[in-house]
Amino acid sequence: MKMMFVYWAFENQGSGIVIQGYTEAAKSLGHEVAVYGRRNSKIPLNYSLDLRSADAVIFIFEWTTMIQYGDQLDLLRLVGKVPRQRRIILDGDGNYNHVISVRDDHNHRDAAAARRWVDMCDSLSDKICQPTFHPLRSNVRPFLFYAYSPEWEVPLDFSAKEYGMVYVGQSKFRWQPMKRVLQVIEPIRQVIGRIGLVGHGWDALPWWAVPMQVEDSYFTDQTYLRKFDVSFIPPVPFEQVIRWMSKAVINPVLLRPTFSEMRLVTPRVFETPAANTIPLLTLDRAYVKEIYGEPALELVLRDDNSPEEQVLDMIRRPERYAQNVKALRRHLAVKHSYRARVQELIEIVKS
Repeated sequence: MKMMFVYWAFENQGSGIVIQGYTEAAKSLGHEVAVYGRRNSKIPLNYSLDLRSADAVIFIFEWTTMIQYGDQLDLLRLVGKVPRQRRIILDGDGNYNHVISVRDDHNHRDAAAARRWVDMCDSLSDKICQPTFHPLRSNVRPFLFYAYSPEWEVPLDFSAKEYGMVYVGQSKFRWQPMKRVLQVIEPIRQVIGRIGLVGHGWDALPWWAVPMQVEDSYFTDQTYLRKFDVSFIPPVPFEQVIRWMSKAVINPVLLRPTFSEMRLVTPRVFETPAANTIPLLTLDRAYVKEIYGEPALELVLRDDNSPEEQVLDMIRRPERYAQNVKALRRHLAVKHSYRARVQELIEIVKS
């Protein structure tokens, strides 16, 4: 089976590494994954415009419904060449819902925007998937989409670290969970060492925020961050994400508030455990157990009177937590592999 992914690819954000994982897993199973579009040397994916050979089209909607370098004629070609029952939507941000607002985060600005998104998805397909085991709408299929690859794994070695903590990812709606982590480590700031934030929006608004009127999405308290002596690092290509996470003893795993509410998974949920680091899980314990398994619970940031002691112990004795990371890796390799995801996707196509 040849599956065509429709996706607006970026060099330094989004799901490029995920699509690579699907491409390799599909090939090993005798199938093919291609990305609709022309070759882009900066984003090494398997591109194709040959819709006639596609058995299914999978629309990956994360932060946009647009098609890169395309127009409405592209959409007409996609819809016209592939029957409706062979079209699937992966609603990665949980936007196929009513308005959900949690603290400073929201999936839509108003009910009209929510209706437009739902109508657009309904016009393309009856098969709407979201990366959660707990979709809020009865017609949405649970399909985690994002996955784990043992080939990403970097051996755990904490003998020479450049940073005490690194976070790789844009600031979009992530200031509140990041603020919680920083407030926890504030009493032990001098022990942590260097802290690096890699990605758009931490030190300044990305260039597109103002014209797209999404300034609030990228809010950070830059005065606090500079006082905290954080190093700001520009975004890195997706092939370097795990290497950058491996520079630090700990890496927080953050979800924006609406994602936590919908219990969505993201690429970083599966990439961080593969890095040479200790994942600091700022997630609900039930969510952690469901996705990562029992051994990961010791990596959940405690919600008690002295969570800084837990982080301090991770910094000083990372080898103790390495056993939990190894168990977590084994669990992910069995339960959340790309081969398993490809097989599940094929079943959705055939259904």
